[in-house]
Amino acid sequence: MTDPAPAVAAPTPSFPYKLVATDLDGTLLREDGTVSERTRKALASVTAAGAAHIIVTGRAVPWTRNILDDLGYEGLAVCGQGAQVYHAGEHRLLTSLTLDRQLAKVALSRIEERIGAPALAVSRDGLDGEVLVGPGYRVQEGPLPALFVDDPAQLWAAPLNKVYIQHPELGDDALAEAARAAVGGLVDVVMAGAGVVEILPPGLTKATGLSLAARRLGVKAADTIAFGDMPNDIPMFGWAGYGVAMANAHEELKAVADEVTASNGDDGIAIVLEKLLLPG
Repeated sequence: MTDPAPAVAAPTPSFPYKLVATDLDGTLLREDGTVSERTRKALASVTAAGAAHIIVTGRAVPWTRNILDDLGYEGLAVCGQGAQVYHAGEHRLLTSLTLDRQLAKVALSRIEERIGAPALAVSRDGLDGEVLVGPGYRVQEGPLPALFVDDPAQLWAAPLNKVYIQHPELGDDALAEAARAAVGGLVDVVMAGAGVVEILPPGLTKATGLSLAARRLGVKAADTIAFGDMPNDIPMFGWAGYGVAMANAHEELKAVADEVTASNGDDGIAIVLEKLLLPG
């Protein structure tokens, strides 16, 4: 009687990129704030093939940490529009860039001269930095914690990584355009999502933080594929070797993308990754 043939392990698939960078809201997350099993499986296959996965989000660390923990994510994450590089496995902030508060106040005064006073909220720096919401600022419903304050002076009492602005009449795109025109190069202004227009340190973009994280991993821009949905992802697409916009993405991002995939609710990330994964 012959011995049975030894079991042959399934070959590990190959993947053409060394780094997968994914935005969070509107991209990796579905509308209910979860990540689909199909997308989880695709990302697991990519990492098994030797690539790294980095989440690159406008959210600061305190608003990102719970999602990373749920994913079992232990690598690097770029948070706060590039201001923070966070080690999820060690729960440690590796880099953090703050917004000069005096500079922000000057910028806001210029914006007010042009369009009237905007409503404000701020994101405080640090692992446990709170989001403080000033009078008149409309907070989107959801699980993300925010602290409402009546005295606007409290917004400026501690180091910040960003300021959120809203206007009672102007839409997001119009507000971002008017604010940029008012501040010049004093600070940066980005539209990061529905109802989310932000003032950031000058020169700060998602590409800033992603390049720092990639350098720590020894990965080059040309070896990176990036996924996103909003204009704040444009610099990331400019840095990465290949940029993929979701079907639900802002038209400005679609215009510079190398590819447009399905929406965040229809496993757009997984569709692209599965297509790129090849049998070993």
